[in-house]
Amino acid sequence: MGELARHHPQELQLHIVGDQEAKEENSSLPTSIITNNQATITPKPKNFGWWIRVVIYSFLVLSSQSVATLLGRLYYTKGGNSKWLATLVQLVGFPILFLLYFIPTQKHWNNPNIQTHPQDQSQSQSQSPSLKSLALVYLSVGTILAIDCYLYSVGLLYLPVSTYSLICSSQLAFNALFSFFLNGQKFTPYIINSLVLLTISSTLLVFQSDSEDPKGVSTGKYTVGFVCTIGASAGYGLVLSLTQLCFRRVIRKETFRAVLDMLVYQSIVAGVIILAGLFASGEWEHLRREMDGYKLGKASYVMNLVGTAIAWQVFGIGAIGLILDVSSLFSNSISAVGLPIVPIFAVVFFGDRMDGIKVISMILAIWGFVSYVYQHYLDDAKLKAQRSSAGGDEVR
Repeated sequence: MGELARHHPQELQLHIVGDQEAKEENSSLPTSIITNNQATITPKPKNFGWWIRVVIYSFLVLSSQSVATLLGRLYYTKGGNSKWLATLVQLVGFPILFLLYFIPTQKHWNNPNIQTHPQDQSQSQSQSPSLKSLALVYLSVGTILAIDCYLYSVGLLYLPVSTYSLICSSQLAFNALFSFFLNGQKFTPYIINSLVLLTISSTLLVFQSDSEDPKGVSTGKYTVGFVCTIGASAGYGLVLSLTQLCFRRVIRKETFRAVLDMLVYQSIVAGVIILAGLFASGEWEHLRREMDGYKLGKASYVMNLVGTAIAWQVFGIGAIGLILDVSSLFSNSISAVGLPIVPIFAVVFFGDRMDGIKVISMILAIWGFVSYVYQHYLDDAKLKAQRSSAGGDEVR
C-alpha cells in the first residue's frame, strides 16, 4: 500500500522531510535555527533515498489517481447515480491501513534530515500535542476533506471530462495561495514555470472533443457542477496546506505512525459525515435498485466500488508522503500531472480517440514536472556546496 520497507526487515520507516523551501525563506539566518518547538535544526542535502521516496510517492499518486478517476467515470457511465456513495468510496478504504499498525517500527526515530541537540530533543518530546489539539486537527481536516470529496463527486457527475480536468487544474493556484500564507512557500522561476505549464496542459483538454461527455445535463446542473468543482479544487489545495502546517506546528512528530494516524482519523471523520449524508439524503434506499440495474452486472458494481476505495487510499499515502518529504505544492503539482494522463488511459481502456491536443497536453505536463524537479536539484546542489564550504573553513 505504498509503505516503504527499509533494508532491515525488522524496521519500517517513513522518512519525512520538513519543507525545505520554507526553511530556505530564512536563509539569512544562521545555519542552526530554532523552531516553534525549540528544536535546533540544521538542514542537510537530500540524499539518494530521498529521491527514491519521491519517485515512489509520485508513482503512487499518479497511478492511483488515474485508476480512481477512471473507475469513478465508469460508475456514472454504467448506471451509477448516487453522489453520496461515490463520495463514500473515496474514504471508506481506510480500515486496510490498520494492518500497518502491526508492522514493527523504530520506537525512537529522528528525522535524518535534521540534527537536534539532546536537550532540544527532550524539550520537543515534552511538548507533545495534547489529545484535544489532535482531535481538533483531525476534526477540522476531516470535515474539509468530506466536503471536498462530495464536491468532486458532483462535478464529475455533471461536467464533461475535459471541462472537469480544466477546472481541477485551478487547484495549483489555490494551493500556491494557501501555501504562501500558511507555510511560507517560496516561489522561484522554475516553480512558477512548472505551475504555468501544468495549468496550460490541463487547460488544453477543454478544447478536445470528448465522446464521454454526460448526456442530458441541463444548464442548471452544468452550473452546479462547475461551481462544485471550483470549490473542490480550492478545498483540496487547503487540505494539503493545512496538513503540512499541522505536522509542522501541532503534531511535531515526523514518524510513520503520525502519518498513519492522520490518514486514518481524518478518513474516519470524513467517512462518518458522508455516511450521515447518505442516509439523510435517502439515496441509500435506491442502492439495491442501482446495483440490479448496473450495466456491467452486480459483481462489476461491487468490484468498481471496492477498487475505487483502495485506489484513493493509495493516493492518500502518496500525497501525504510528498507533502512531508517535499511540500504541499509539489504534491499538488504531481496530482496535476495526472489530469492529462487520465484521457491517455481512457484511450486504452475505453477506446477514446487520441488527438493532437492530448499529446501536447501530456508533453507540457511532463515538462512542468521536470521543471519542478530541477528546482529541487538546484536546491540540493546549493546545500551541498554550502556544507562543503563550511567544512573547508573548519579544516583551515
